Amino acid sequence: MENYLVPPGSSSPPKSTTIVRRQWKRSLIELNGRLKADYRHQLYTLVAHSYSEIGKFSHLYHVNEVPCQTHVSEIQHQHHSSTMRGVAGLEFDNQGIYIVSVTRSGCLTVHDFETLYCQSKLAPGSVEDESKHVVHLTFPLGREFDVARWNPTNQNEVACTSRKRDKVLIFDISYMSPKPTEELQTRQKLSIIGRKVSRGLSDVAFTSDGDSRIFSPDTLGIVHVWDRRAGLSPCIELSTNQYDSIKSIQIHVDNQTIFGAGKEGIIHIWDLRGGRNSTAFQSRKDMSHLPTASLHLAPMLQKIASLKAQSEIVPKEIHSIDVNQSSPHQLAFHLDDGWSGVLDIYKSEVTHVHCPPPAWLDGSNNSSDLILRKPSWLPTSSIYVVGSMSEKGIHVLDFHPSSRSPCHVDYDEDSQRKEKRDKCNYSNKFVSLSETVTGCAAHPLNNMIIAGTQNSSLLLIAQRHCSSTSDTVEGEL
Repeated sequence: MENYLVPPGSSSPPKSTTIVRRQWKRSLIELNGRLKADYRHQLYTLVAHSYSEIGKFSHLYHVNEVPCQTHVSEIQHQHHSSTMRGVAGLEFDNQGIYIVSVTRSGCLTVHDFETLYCQSKLAPGSVEDESKHVVHLTFPLGREFDVARWNPTNQNEVACTSRKRDKVLIFDISYMSPKPTEELQTRQKLSIIGRKVSRGLSDVAFTSDGDSRIFSPDTLGIVHVWDRRAGLSPCIELSTNQYDSIKSIQIHVDNQTIFGAGKEGIIHIWDLRGGRNSTAFQSRKDMSHLPTASLHLAPMLQKIASLKAQSEIVPKEIHSIDVNQSSPHQLAFHLDDGWSGVLDIYKSEVTHVHCPPPAWLDGSNNSSDLILRKPSWLPTSSIYVVGSMSEKGIHVLDFHPSSRSPCHVDYDEDSQRKEKRDKCNYSNKFVSLSETVTGCAAHPLNNMIIAGTQNSSLLLIAQRHCSSTSDTVEGEL
């Protein structure tokens, strides 16, 4: 015991120094039971950077042992225009169990996602088992589709529209019938000379609160609103007060704010709760309702000094808009020249821009620019996935609200380098694929991606499969 005593008059032992160690993030997660936003974004970015093509499913299907219309179109594609080919629309259901896809050749297919994933583990190039399709419907040539959407309150229903028809066709996938269970018709319009005005429907959207409202914009600048409890004709119409062919429509999470964008590069906003034209919703006599705001993208992009110094900013057609479910103030847009960005709907300003090189820069003349490309947000992060216009692949874009995002208009590369930030936390990635992408859909639970292609194939994009025989796992975090 004396060995541990300090004799009188001797100096006191040196004080021990306390080493402060950085808290382990995983311990904090286990203690708090929640993920911080920055850490969650870092994890999703790491997952996105491990993406690659792990499965390809060509549309070589048959109906009653006869090749379906899309199959024939792919075999004889030289006799069809490029705009008649490819996957036009695809979407997961709420739980990610099924994915619906439609082609411009007139084919509607519902796949079981788990079946596709298991198929991707087999040998590359293996033929898909057609007997496991949930639904496979073909329609006569000339009745192609442009959009397919699930009804969020009835997951047996799929709504389809086409820019060549003025009807919303609703199919019940529990019935193996090519006949729609319901057809919603637009109101007929007459021209000055008395002829019926032809209008197609370019998109469709459901409200998520179960009030039976359906929205669909036409090629003449009108958004038709149906209440299925009231009948098959529109109950109201949302007007742009100008000829602006609307290409894409989105409903905000409040189910009251409607966004529409199209050919003139303008994002129109309607508020169903009222505003300066609220009387339009109180009287059936006045069927038209003007937007509460119309935001022109070109002047907003001109305010970005670094962008204006490098490129001439002119109004461009908007192919797609999409609300970020994890950050509802972010409205993503995608333009016909391949540019993508984010509009902050609270501040009415552009916060993010991604400008890939144009297709003509490398001498290519890809016909995919004639097709409306439809990107998608990852469901629980501010990561935006869009098909490339000039290359075979997709851009995985970091649109995090922070100015540390490389696409943010206030991003300062020099200051970020001084902070010695890990570049993989906030960065973009290009994933090379085997075919040209026309649309993307992200799984609502595991963030895997299904991409539709110009050749009507479906590509599965995710982390590579684990190998039980190897010591190292490729693509594993």
